[in-house]
Amino acid sequence: MKGVSNYLKMSTDPTASAAATSLINSDLHQLGEATRNLADHVIKLGVSGGFITTILQWFAFFAAVYLLVLDRTNWRTNMLTSLLVPYIFLTFPNWLFGILRGDIGRWILLVGVIVRLFWPHHFKDELLLPGSIMLLVVVAPSLVAGYVRDGWIGVIICLVIGCYLLQEHIRASGGFKNAFTKSNGISNTIGIVLLFVFPVWALLGLVF
Repeated sequence: MKGVSNYLKMSTDPTASAAATSLINSDLHQLGEATRNLADHVIKLGVSGGFITTILQWFAFFAAVYLLVLDRTNWRTNMLTSLLVPYIFLTFPNWLFGILRGDIGRWILLVGVIVRLFWPHHFKDELLLPGSIMLLVVVAPSLVAGYVRDGWIGVIICLVIGCYLLQEHIRASGGFKNAFTKSNGISNTIGIVLLFVFPVWALLGLVF
């Protein structure tokens, strides 16, 4: 019985309990540090590796194209549409941009110019803005097509365009609430919000 008594005393010893609590706290602290390091490494890997950046760039590109299509059905705002042209140019996926910047893009422009000159009634007004984008892709100087598109300047321009379009859309909708509740404005709002995904992530990449 004496041994059992000693065992019970040891199992309820405050010193042993405090040591166990300290070990648990230490383990939790290390787990938190490991989680933060993992998140930091994932962000750095996604930015440096370019995979997440490329995916978000595609999202932003398709969002801008989507808004460009909606312009002919809902907005009818030339100022808003013209701002989508440089945004699409800056967020063009790199491999597609490289293809269109070569002979393929030149042939497309050549056909467009010929149709515009000799068969103007077949050249719809809806093709003017896509034609402007193609023209920018083909004739943009290397400084703009390379340094500006791939650097922080292009990211800032995209972010400014997104902010301006969002505030213009909210004002045209009659307020922030209407922009997110009216049936004819929700699709536009979602498209504009998606414009922020790529530049915000790219800015995080510049910070990290």
